[in-house]
Amino acid sequence: MRDHTSELRLAEVLVETTDTLDDDFDPERYLSRVAGHCVELLDATAAGVIFDAVGKHSVAVGGHPQKLALDLLGAQHDGGPCVESLGSGKPVPPMRLAAAEPAARWPEFTALARRRGIGLTYAVPLRQRATLLGALNIFVPDTSQCLYSEGELGLAQVIADATAVGLHNHRAYTDSRVLATQLQGALTSRIRIEQAKGILAERWHTDMDEAFETLRRYARRERLVMDVVAIDVIKGSLDDTALRGGWSGSQ
Repeated sequence: MRDHTSELRLAEVLVETTDTLDDDFDPERYLSRVAGHCVELLDATAAGVIFDAVGKHSVAVGGHPQKLALDLLGAQHDGGPCVESLGSGKPVPPMRLAAAEPAARWPEFTALARRRGIGLTYAVPLRQRATLLGALNIFVPDTSQCLYSEGELGLAQVIADATAVGLHNHRAYTDSRVLATQLQGALTSRIRIEQAKGILAERWHTDMDEAFETLRRYARRERLVMDVVAIDVIKGSLDDTALRGGWSGSQ
């Protein structure tokens, strides 16, 4: 019988990665967990992510071990696989750091990576359709006997794609929660204003339009939000004389 252990583990990771509809969601903690899964599934020493936080500059998040990943990401300010993938939106295929090309292409990063025992690296973009959200960088040890190929790159891209879906879903979830809160606030405010209009119309034996105009004029004169004035009317804490001051309609 075929052993499905690795496939099952990958499926579990992908489900966890896309499950981001949580009010306590923290992007850095989430991406650190994703990086840890990459270390496990891709036989790596470390993994890290550079992502674009909304309203902020790019933020580096380390995997396991975290300090090593952060150091390797931080050494890429003059170039490196993660920064290159983030800039192009394309994968950077597995590259042996003992070769001449990476030393010429990313000298500072390559020198640090080799000193820290990294023999191979590659990176893939975090994409949600046409939107580029960041890049995932995998760091493989010098001692690795694995023959890294398009298979590992493809697996990393699958994890990165699931991560991008997770980030996108959480942003959409947050936006919908904010919109729902705004709409509920607007509805509640409108109900209070209607209630205040009814109170004034009944008290002054006038129509609703005149009551509303009085509320609006007072709010403008005092530079207050209509909802605040309505609350004071409902509470009975607003003096009629002050409220009707400057109103030339029927008394």
